[in-house]
Amino acid sequence: MSLQITGRVGGTIPNANMAASLDDDFEFDNQDYYSLLNVSKEATLEELKASYRRLCMLYHPDKHRDPELKSQAEQLFNQVHQAYEVLSDAHSRAIYDIFGKKGLEVEGWEVVERKRTPAEIREEYERLQREREERRLQQRTNPKGTISVGVDATDLFDRYDEDFEEMPGGGFPHIEINKMHISQSIEAPLTNSDTAVLSGSLSTHNGNGGGNINMTVRRVTSAKGWGEVELGAGDILGPLMGLKVFRNLTPRCFLTAQCGFQFSPRGLRPSCSLMTARHLDQNTMGYLQWRWGPHSAMTTSLVRDTKSSHFTLALQLGVAHSYLMMSYQYKFQDEDQTKVKGSVKTGWFGTVVEYGVERKISRHSVLSATVSIGVPQGVTLKIKLARASQTYLFPVHLTDQLLPSAVFYATVGPVLLYMAIHRLIIIPYTQAQKEQDLELQRKSSATDIAKKKNEAESAVLLMQESVRRIIEGEESKMGLIILNAWYGKFVSDTSQKQEKAKVIDVTVPLQCLVKDSKLILTETPKAGLPGFYDPCVGEEKSLKLLYQFRGVMHQVISADTESLRIPKQSHRIEPES
Repeated sequence: MSLQITGRVGGTIPNANMAASLDDDFEFDNQDYYSLLNVSKEATLEELKASYRRLCMLYHPDKHRDPELKSQAEQLFNQVHQAYEVLSDAHSRAIYDIFGKKGLEVEGWEVVERKRTPAEIREEYERLQREREERRLQQRTNPKGTISVGVDATDLFDRYDEDFEEMPGGGFPHIEINKMHISQSIEAPLTNSDTAVLSGSLSTHNGNGGGNINMTVRRVTSAKGWGEVELGAGDILGPLMGLKVFRNLTPRCFLTAQCGFQFSPRGLRPSCSLMTARHLDQNTMGYLQWRWGPHSAMTTSLVRDTKSSHFTLALQLGVAHSYLMMSYQYKFQDEDQTKVKGSVKTGWFGTVVEYGVERKISRHSVLSATVSIGVPQGVTLKIKLARASQTYLFPVHLTDQLLPSAVFYATVGPVLLYMAIHRLIIIPYTQAQKEQDLELQRKSSATDIAKKKNEAESAVLLMQESVRRIIEGEESKMGLIILNAWYGKFVSDTSQKQEKAKVIDVTVPLQCLVKDSKLILTETPKAGLPGFYDPCVGEEKSLKLLYQFRGVMHQVISADTESLRIPKQSHRIEPES
């Protein structure tokens, strides 16, 4: 992985202890100050003060004479006071928003100018992240590899052609591997600005093969550019020497220049290329490239990439290869990151139409299938599996002719095969992996959850007297009364025992939050609210409550990170008799 610096942050730089602390197993604390105060992340200082005063009145130690309750109240009072101190200070709040609670405990922030804005502090964080990445680069290589296996399956369909002559002893179709390609590369960071890349490849096609090895050294010369030198050798083309330079001309435009010398058996073969690119708008790039050498050509392309689509239009004019190409890709906004793509390419070689689909099948794996239909190329099915930094390609050539049967089976076959594998292998595997991850998460957080549970139970005890007064006041004016409330994962199974094991009763904490016959919850996770804790770590949770307002029963079900305002007329249900 080459290092490319894109900017520099000015101002005072935190000391080395701070950077080291952030780098050593940095994790966010699970206590959410916003949730504790029941305010949104955009809360104003006035909203923070109102929530702080309300909770101080509830948890003030002087209100309790019992020594145990007084100790519990003091602990909760200190938590609320700490949350308010952090969020009411713009400097501390900006650090907390970026790093979490642990970021406030890191040494070094005291040397950052307090007059700096939250945006400047965020830039400081990004600079520290770049330094952290540089240290990581010095401790690892970044292996990348590609394995391509070409399969000739034309015998499957050519035997149905009228001119096909069956070979003696024929029976089963003859399928063979006619080409293979293997390439691998590793990176070795030399300094913060220098990186060496060692790569090699082996190829074979119809019994003839070859290979090469390349060594590249790249140096980042400034925040605007880098350069690299390449040396290579192969058993077919001979030694290679090359030079490549990248430069940002303006914030919206860059230039890449490359030249090389190939020492082949036929003599010295020089080549060079020049490419410039410009941001036309936020999502659109324009490219112009000129190449001189064995494959001289001029290419221009337009690429537009948005959240939901990717479009490419390219035109190349060359001595040996000229073509016009247009491709479009639609990105579904689903969990599997499904993409449907299609392209048309026409030139002196003929015309090729491709269509396919790509889908994420696991955390680190992406599977895609593409059907290529060309004249005179025929029909080819291309299967691609990308696993982390490794890529596996399987182009299966089905026929040299445009046979509808080959197109049909190339389209339907992979879909049916994927559905079977997805149902029988992928789904069970991912479910087992999720269960394993959840179990590990539960074990690692068991001590912390037990602590949070004790704190929640203590908070509920401290709320009893306040809740009694709130209910009396609400009953006198037929206001808002929380009858029952549960928080956690609700199982559709009718087993009441299974459901109770994953939810907690939060009737008292919610009634304590009622003010002027209103209950307002922000979009922050509700596990951080006073009197709450997480009963099912790592799983989706929701809030279900039954309340009475103006003598009428209502029921509400709300997602964990969904804001909620009660009363709400749309949640009304028929009164119980």
